Amino acid sequence: MPGTASGLFLTFEGGDGSGKSTQSALLTEWLSQQGRTVVHAREPGGTELGLELREIILHRRGYIAPRAEALIYAADRAHNVATVVRPALERGDIVIQDRYLDSSVAYQGAGRVLEPAEVRDVSLWATEHLLPDLTILLDLDIETGRARLDDARTRYDRLEAEAAEFHHRVREAYLALAAAEQGRFLVLDATEPVETLAERIRARVSDLLA
Repeated sequence: MPGTASGLFLTFEGGDGSGKSTQSALLTEWLSQQGRTVVHAREPGGTELGLELREIILHRRGYIAPRAEALIYAADRAHNVATVVRPALERGDIVIQDRYLDSSVAYQGAGRVLEPAEVRDVSLWATEHLLPDLTILLDLDIETGRARLDDARTRYDRLEAEAAEFHHRVREAYLALAAAEQGRFLVLDATEPVETLAERIRARVSDLLA
């Protein structure tokens, strides 16, 4: 069930340091210049409840069981879709979201070595099977992503701090998801110049708007 009503649901995915925030901002600026109404969302933490869940899931000290972690993300996703995403789409707005269910499949499914299909099914149930119209995957090798984070961060969250093997599994899972749903994904090399990436994203979004 991609999208809903007359709105457009766009999600950005990728590993840490891949430039999702930069490209999201550039796409928003471009759409706004065309008179489009853009609603920003993110997971986790796109709602008041989500901010509390984000603090637990990313900054809690101590162990969280992988299945518990996956369910917390699904709870955040369910509330975000019900209170932010679907209402915006029903108004005909464009929703640009940082991370969605593909993140759970990659991070909790592959990263935490859970069954990816089961993790996906939980999120589909939580969101009443809402899928994005377009998912932009900014693909980046782990070493470059880590170097970018080292330049920008003084403190890593629980997932950013995981070992390289974890992040390699995440990247491979993302690429497998994109290969399985080529019609929904736009895969871009995140090492390309910022403006080159922005132009390619705008071209794909233009096709959807047409």
